[in-house]
Amino acid sequence: MLNKVRAWVEDRTGLESGINHFLNEDIPASSGWHQVFGSMALFMFLVQVFTGIMMALNYAPTTAEAHSSLRYILTELTAGRLMRGLHHWGASMMICIVVLHMLQVFLWGAYKKPREATWMLGVVLLLLTLGFGLTGYLLPWDNRAYWGTVVTTQIAAKAPGMGPYILTILGSEDGQIGSVTFARFYAAHVLILPAVTALLIFLHVFLVRKHGVAPAPVETAPPIKFYPRQVFKDTVAIFAMFALLFVLAVAVRVPLGKLADPNDVSYIPRPEWYFLFLFQILKYFEGPLEIVGSMILPGIAVVLLFLTPFIDRGKAIALRQRTGAIGVLILSLIGWGGLTAAALSTTPHRDPWKGFTAEEMAAIGTFRQAECWKCHSSTPGDSRPGPNLADIAVLRERDWLVKHFKDASGAAGQGVKDLQWRRLATFLPKLDDENVESLHLAPQTLVTGAMIYQQNNCGACHQINGVGMKSGPPLNGVAKRWDRKWMEEHFIDPESKSPGTIMPAYKFSPAEMTAMLDYMMSLTD
Repeated sequence: MLNKVRAWVEDRTGLESGINHFLNEDIPASSGWHQVFGSMALFMFLVQVFTGIMMALNYAPTTAEAHSSLRYILTELTAGRLMRGLHHWGASMMICIVVLHMLQVFLWGAYKKPREATWMLGVVLLLLTLGFGLTGYLLPWDNRAYWGTVVTTQIAAKAPGMGPYILTILGSEDGQIGSVTFARFYAAHVLILPAVTALLIFLHVFLVRKHGVAPAPVETAPPIKFYPRQVFKDTVAIFAMFALLFVLAVAVRVPLGKLADPNDVSYIPRPEWYFLFLFQILKYFEGPLEIVGSMILPGIAVVLLFLTPFIDRGKAIALRQRTGAIGVLILSLIGWGGLTAAALSTTPHRDPWKGFTAEEMAAIGTFRQAECWKCHSSTPGDSRPGPNLADIAVLRERDWLVKHFKDASGAAGQGVKDLQWRRLATFLPKLDDENVESLHLAPQTLVTGAMIYQQNNCGACHQINGVGMKSGPPLNGVAKRWDRKWMEEHFIDPESKSPGTIMPAYKFSPAEMTAMLDYMMSLTD
């Protein structure tokens, strides 16, 4: 019966003979471990397709729901965080593998006649791989994604003569990122790019099979079959690569930032690591010269890649004799590495709690005062009796949360007022992957200072991070205007420092004064 089924499938489809032909094709005896990158890149593309489909089954591709649906995938869906990790780190790994594959082809000179078209298709596939990273960057719809894409569209707008048309295609004619831009990036990421990439991969493999694997310059040994020796090496390399990817997906958390906020102009965008070198180049070309760094230099690099087979038309020689190619590669890696390192070294670090309002900081104080940390951790992987706030989204209504706090806090919550419980219930649902650890990392002196600020209703006159009234001066950046001693004297006797002020004098204890001053001095612009 099995033989009959095989015969039927073979007769109708030719599948078995096709597989045998694929596996038994001749390849040069010099083939080996240096030629496993093509198979690895193909496997990584399939991993990206699979994990992308898994997430798309629960992802809502609209600006109104994208962030919350991804939050649901990460916190509520079985293996959701694993799928997101595989997809995120798989994107970086795929870029690495494609680049390594092209470097191997370049070093060995495997782009020479008759394989010019194979190389040029490879360059297009590299650009498409970067396109996946660019279009997928926006889809989490958090602050990082939003502002990073704003920078991308601003760069695209500077294309000579084509800028307005490119912005129209991107759905960002007014320079803003909205629903149309999001929809077009999503369509490109899940519909256009996968289809085009799959087609070009097929053509690329066809050309590799048509012209064969490039042999060593002096090939004396007879050819061998693709199966089993090269298949074994490809399989081992793929297994090792996926094992590394799986470890990264499990061990290294991919954060989801807060919901995209077009009004948060203080956010400093940074692209993914593989675009950092371009980001750094732009710093050296400002004003009218910006187009040099954003368009001209990258364009020249792509054109040179395309024309490599026609620039180097000499005969194939052994790897050790390709000193020119080796030199170009070393210089390119030094340039790329130096620019990337410079971009990383200038990346600003901002503690997440510095963006909190005084009310939110005071809510952290309530969390600690009521000893909620005994049951709920905010560190990924830390197991305690209650749900880990780093691994779940708080979706309960405020009234339910307030009742839960009162019932569960026991003696530790006896001194907590209803207003404090309500503030905590309002704050917890706002936590995300980037700020949840503030529950235990925010310095206690700043938390105490925020609680004193709230207890004395200072927000009735002053603003912190845009929240509060404007009858008094805003307090962000106060350390640049007054020193600590002046602030302390102002609290004790406001009239002596600001004649005519309506601010009352505050008789803080030494510990309260220290906490209040620490908090005031920590408020950045």
